[in-house]
Amino acid sequence: MQSADIRDYDYIIVGAGSAGSVVANRLSADPNNKVLLLEAGPASHPWSAIPVGYARLLENPAANWCYSAEPEASTNGRKIAVPRGRMLGGSSSINGLVFVRGQAQDFDTWAQLGNKGWSYADVLPFFKQLESYDGGEDEYRGRDGPLRVTDPDEHGALYDALIEAAGQVGIPHNPDYNGATQEGIAMSQATISNGRRMSTAYCYLDPARKRKNLSIETGALTEALVLDGKRCTGVRYTVGGKPRQARARREVVVSAGSINSPQLLELSGIGQAARLQDLGIEVRHDLAGVGENLRDHYAPRTRWAIGTPGVTYNDMGSGLGLVKQAMRYLFSRKGMLGIPAAPLRAFVRSREGLDGPDVLLGFVPMLYEPGFKLSATAGITCYAHAMRPDSTGHIHITSADPKTPPAINFNFLSSPLDAEITVRAVRIVRALMTAPAMTALQTKELAPGPMRASDQEILDWVKAAAETTYHPVGTCKMGSDPMAVVDDQLRVRGLEGLRVADASIMPTLTSGNTNAPSIMIGEKAADLVLQAALGS
Repeated sequence: MQSADIRDYDYIIVGAGSAGSVVANRLSADPNNKVLLLEAGPASHPWSAIPVGYARLLENPAANWCYSAEPEASTNGRKIAVPRGRMLGGSSSINGLVFVRGQAQDFDTWAQLGNKGWSYADVLPFFKQLESYDGGEDEYRGRDGPLRVTDPDEHGALYDALIEAAGQVGIPHNPDYNGATQEGIAMSQATISNGRRMSTAYCYLDPARKRKNLSIETGALTEALVLDGKRCTGVRYTVGGKPRQARARREVVVSAGSINSPQLLELSGIGQAARLQDLGIEVRHDLAGVGENLRDHYAPRTRWAIGTPGVTYNDMGSGLGLVKQAMRYLFSRKGMLGIPAAPLRAFVRSREGLDGPDVLLGFVPMLYEPGFKLSATAGITCYAHAMRPDSTGHIHITSADPKTPPAINFNFLSSPLDAEITVRAVRIVRALMTAPAMTALQTKELAPGPMRASDQEILDWVKAAAETTYHPVGTCKMGSDPMAVVDDQLRVRGLEGLRVADASIMPTLTSGNTNAPSIMIGEKAADLVLQAALGS
């Protein structure tokens, strides 16, 4: 490629997802910074703006990488789906729209692992900076950030009964689980406003699009980072199959997500030397932790029939009911089409003596079949999982071809404690669903089914039925140990001019959904980059 084909920027950001869109907005706010943002997918998809559109996008290659994990014993040999957003906004444009920061101890743990500046007290200002939320206390909540967060306008006998039943089994009601404490049951705070999805594409990129110093290229597949010795100087990518190259005067920020970020590093010769050599890739920087430390929430979906008619969306959203729901959304932006994937959730302790909740229950007010189609049986789904699993897997490329998906190995339930907590989580769901407050709804257990009573029987069902909750993290983990990929400034260890900023840098999983922490990481990463520029 001739030098005339290379365009120069101050900063290049690879991946316009939950974190990358934030970084692009914040860096380009200074008109002196010339910024390039690269996204492999399209600019948008018509289903993305509508909250229920996630059901149309989680298996849709038009907006989704549609990855799947390798079969393993803990999945009974099944290939578990690993959807990842492939469009502006990334997974924030296809996810279930639930906003969960996590517990203070999640971030304090990161700091205790040697990551200075990542304690809860350190990251709380960035959480407040990113959001606009009307509830809660000013000490904890942001009021005028780019991302609008709301409480779903969902009411009725089903939610009332579930909240009352939770209280009967010792789970308190907590209206702001993103405030002083997470524990309890509450309606799910959501990245929805006036019935519209609040993706980072909408909240961060749309306001910045007209900036002359920000270039956004979609359909741009980044194939490799360009290294000059131990300094990253740019990227090579293709648009429509045509090669392009861009040079970064200051830094390259990789925000491609927990699957694609380690993939890009390995394709660029950054990773485990022997593994790269076996694939014929020149080793540019031997870094053992690339692609390791993969974690996700492995969640069985318990299923419950509801005999009382008219309280679930199986009744209210089928046949003519679907027409009514569509009209309701059209005129009021409410109802089935305007809610997050699980409008009610509970953060629960699996046993007494714990400092905080270690189990998440997510309630979906309907039963659905494969392909997210409404079931003919009226009922609800409740997924249940350990929030901070110890089991770790890995993601690695199997080819030097950037179009070949990497191999994803979760290694679920390899930690005996994860298996123990998962079984306890299912038992907690059973206790709640059979509490006196649920009697009037005529609940009946469908899955795992009352015949599965022992721990081993429940665990066998989990292995046969569980999926993830689409929260992969950790594959470019932050730290100072030999397996860390980035330091606490998010700089790739041993290299200059290169950072990673997305969920892959999380040393451990946060307690709940990972979109909010990923956006926070984008905010903090941008601040780190800008502070470094001031000091240079």
